[in-house]
Amino acid sequence: MAITAALVKELRDSTGAGMMDAKKALTETDGDMEAAVDWLRTKGLAKAAKKSGRTAAEGLVAVAVDGGRGVAVEVNSETDFVAKNAEFQGMVSAISKAALGVSDVEALKNVDLGGKTVEETITDKIATIGENMALRRMASVEGDAVVSYIHNPAADDMGKIAVLVALKGSDNGIGKQIAMHVAAANPASLGEADLDPALVEREKHVLTEQARESGKPEQVIEKMIEGRMKKFLSEVTLLGQAFVVNPDVTVAEAAADAGVEVLAFVRLELGEGIEKKEEDFAAEVAKAAQG
Repeated sequence: MAITAALVKELRDSTGAGMMDAKKALTETDGDMEAAVDWLRTKGLAKAAKKSGRTAAEGLVAVAVDGGRGVAVEVNSETDFVAKNAEFQGMVSAISKAALGVSDVEALKNVDLGGKTVEETITDKIATIGENMALRRMASVEGDAVVSYIHNPAADDMGKIAVLVALKGSDNGIGKQIAMHVAAANPASLGEADLDPALVEREKHVLTEQARESGKPEQVIEKMIEGRMKKFLSEVTLLGQAFVVNPDVTVAEAAADAGVEVLAFVRLELGEGIEKKEEDFAAEVAKAAQG
């Protein structure tokens, strides 16, 4: 039987399966719609698709380092309970190591993990564990030395906050201290040149309006803005921040004193930027009581 686009669409709509999975199911069952649904359910693909609408904002961030390259990945689940599951942790660890060989998250999804792609492996876990999951993002750094740090680890090399710091020069312990600083201070960028221009412009606009509210002469206002912008840049850039280990020096100065230069950093915090759906249980019960 010919597998038409209309048939594929009908199966996708009824099961929520992906286009290629729906087409394969119909091909395997010679276009029999019911058999195709059962085929998808057998493979766990229909079950996975039904869960794909749920918000996955928990999970783990993990790191892997090999020589002068380090990667960090975020794999989400629906609940923190699953993040403590050894099976889920094993999958996240394998994904982070696989990420060492690719440059972006789309390429990572297609990396082979024991005969299945990363994306297929996640789909299988959705079916067996019973929660929506997603490989959300990855980031990498490179340098003469790369140091990693996990804040409040759930297991080896994974937890809620993951940090990577790339150094030029040989690390003598300063890398771990800088990585811990990054976890605590959450800098917006490495230096002034790396800052989002829109962020700088927005801050300058706010500071300008604040200075003008003082009613002071324009020359004084310009000096005020200059000083406040300098303070702002020192607070949001890693190299300009006061080092948490020794606040008398900046991170850049501490690195120089240790004979290294900070080339790049990555900080991934679990779930940042994901809007979690807040459930109002009392309203839900009241609605149910009203019929």
